[in-house]
Amino acid sequence: MDEVDEILASWARELPELDTAPLASFSRISRLARHLDRARSDALAAQELEIWEFDVLAALRRQGPPYEASPGELIHETLSTSGTMTNRVNRLEARGLVVRLPNVTDRRGVVVRLTDDGRRRVQAALSDLLDFERQLLTTIPAEARQELADLLRQLLAPFERS
Repeated sequence: MDEVDEILASWARELPELDTAPLASFSRISRLARHLDRARSDALAAQELEIWEFDVLAALRRQGPPYEASPGELIHETLSTSGTMTNRVNRLEARGLVVRLPNVTDRRGVVVRLTDDGRRRVQAALSDLLDFERQLLTTIPAEARQELADLLRQLLAPFERS
């Protein structure tokens, strides 16, 4: 029995006419997300990165050489807004982790490029994060891990299509 089971039992006692079955999954997903955010913050701290910094740097690193993207692409990749991305790029640029360059295909725009220091940090942070997440997944039998990923993909799909 976990804390979510206790919550469900309380709701069943207080509002027995409600079907609280969705809470069994979604409350656990929500709680797990909060725990993972804290753990990820700890894993990224060794590289002096915040989660949002890692997200932007990782989006650039995944582009391949020369590790650059437009602000619009970064907004899409990180599920953020234009104003948020401008602030994030400003802060990353001030730390020397990215640079802004003219966009050669659109003279009105810019691209954001990962610096060597940004690339080194995001790669080291990813390695640390993967070690942590791999260890966490050992609590689930190997044959069930792909099933878990597939089920989570199905739950995520309606949000990703929008």
